[in-house]
Amino acid sequence: MRKASQDEQILRATKEIVVKFIETGRISPTGFPEAFKAIYQAVDETVRLSAAPETEDENSGEAA
Repeated sequence: MRKASQDEQILRATKEIVVKFIETGRISPTGFPEAFKAIYQAVDETVRLSAAPETEDENSGEAA
């Protein structure tokens, strides 16, 4: 269930970022598909990389 929640949060964050970029003129609506995909991948990668060390830290903390 946690993965579904995390995926939903990634999707929402991506949407908010893309909407802001469109509002500020940094992305045109015609560039939406490419921009959305690139931003989604960046957010997803960032979330997954930042979550991995926490899990490792928790495990190493229990062993110490």
